[in-house]
Amino acid sequence: MLQPGDTAPLFSLPNADMERVNLARLIGARNLVIYFYPKDDTPGCTMEALEFTDLQQEFDALETEVLGISRDTCTSHGAFRDKYGLSVQLLADTEGEVCEAYGVWQEKEAHGEKRMGIVRSTFLVDKTGRIRHALYNVKPKGHAAEVLELARAL
Repeated sequence: MLQPGDTAPLFSLPNADMERVNLARLIGARNLVIYFYPKDDTPGCTMEALEFTDLQQEFDALETEVLGISRDTCTSHGAFRDKYGLSVQLLADTEGEVCEAYGVWQEKEAHGEKRMGIVRSTFLVDKTGRIRHALYNVKPKGHAAEVLELARAL
């Protein structure tokens, strides 16, 4: 698992509009919130995405870009974004390579059944590309506000 002080693993993933978002191009210009979530249009993931969207202007004022990543497709992301009016960029890691690089693809247990899945996690990356905060197993309610406070301290 990644720790504060580690260099953020670079990636290039498509967003909901099938445009590539290259992390290397964002580093240096803005701080980054990279949050991983299990599935589009599910209760916890919707709550989290809406809370980040509600705080978008405050993140912008702090020169902080918010990126949400799941293994859903670009089409799924587009429908999710449009249904709820989300302003955060949603990136499709359909192969799971970025999830693996960030250590969020883990065995989970639900209803007595073990399976692999995304552990809801958030990384705050500064303009130098260093991870300042690595938050694993986060709860969606109120999480965006907590991350905003951490971003204010950068």
